[in-house]
Amino acid sequence: MFEIKSLNQQYKTTIEDIINNKTKPLGALGLLESCASQLALLQSQKLSELASTIEINHPTMLVFAGDHGIAQHPISIAPSAVTRQMLLNFIAGGAAINCFCRTNDIAFKVIDTGIIESLTSEDIGDGTTFIEHRIAAGTRDFSQQAAMSKAQVNQGLTLGAKVAEEVIEQGCNLLMLGEMGIGNTSSASALLAALTKQNIDDCVGQGTGIDSEQLIVKKRLIQTALNRVTTEQPLDLLAEFGGFEIVQMIGAILAAAQAGIAVLIDGFIVTCAALYAVHMYPEVREYLLFSHQSDEKAHLFMLNELKAQPLLSLGLRLGEGTGAALALPLLRAAASFYNDMASFESAGVTV
Repeated sequence: MFEIKSLNQQYKTTIEDIINNKTKPLGALGLLESCASQLALLQSQKLSELASTIEINHPTMLVFAGDHGIAQHPISIAPSAVTRQMLLNFIAGGAAINCFCRTNDIAFKVIDTGIIESLTSEDIGDGTTFIEHRIAAGTRDFSQQAAMSKAQVNQGLTLGAKVAEEVIEQGCNLLMLGEMGIGNTSSASALLAALTKQNIDDCVGQGTGIDSEQLIVKKRLIQTALNRVTTEQPLDLLAEFGGFEIVQMIGAILAAAQAGIAVLIDGFIVTCAALYAVHMYPEVREYLLFSHQSDEKAHLFMLNELKAQPLLSLGLRLGEGTGAALALPLLRAAASFYNDMASFESAGVTV
């Protein structure tokens, strides 16, 4: 379905030499150096020659929203109606992610992948920030049956890819992903446990802040679902446990990698999408950067599975793409030092 190339490493040594010869001790800029190296190598592929500068053009945040059948159970601090209410908040520009996108000059789009009650034309306003890619009015309750059909998984991958391709055509070379969906930590936890065979206690956390009784219910429902399913294929697992927003994010990640651009991954839910994308196409990992380690229990385990070093650890557990938006200035700083910092030779510094 997608054609994703592994990065040609021919420029890697030269890029590392450029970084190592900046006026600083070796490795002194820490993760910024690895970010600069990854971005320069990635952008060299597009140029078919060494990238002498790193460009971050039209960075775009795509927030995918969807509802979950599992949320009919007491496994969240809020009812499913809040998903729709937050979509209205995104469109009005009042959410945390809107604030951070404005602060950091990030283009913003929100996508309805399948909330229970669709928005009206009056809700959408001028439509400049809203995209409707509804698959259905929420997934089914995966504790009782498959969350969606295999056809809906493929539809979601196609729709997510379409959104990414559109913003890339408009000049975006750094894609950022966020999500909104009451119950989606349950979906991501089930997907993680099913894919990695990790103990459920290590995969299921408190999400945005449920209490201990709700956590017991959440674990029980997820374990019931896991007991029902024997498949190990990623697409089948997505049908069993996935959310429409998770599937569309996977499609967006795959399309971005196919187009040769970097993707800045947010927290627990987006990292779950990234984990599945990498299991489907291992080459995808070379296109991913990781913004932060969230406060969700299993996020560190997922990051370790992906051999990822996140840029930030701020105790975030909001989602929406907030961690990715907050990490963007660090990528801009990485580009800045790669592009503009003097070398020992040009500065006449002898060590």
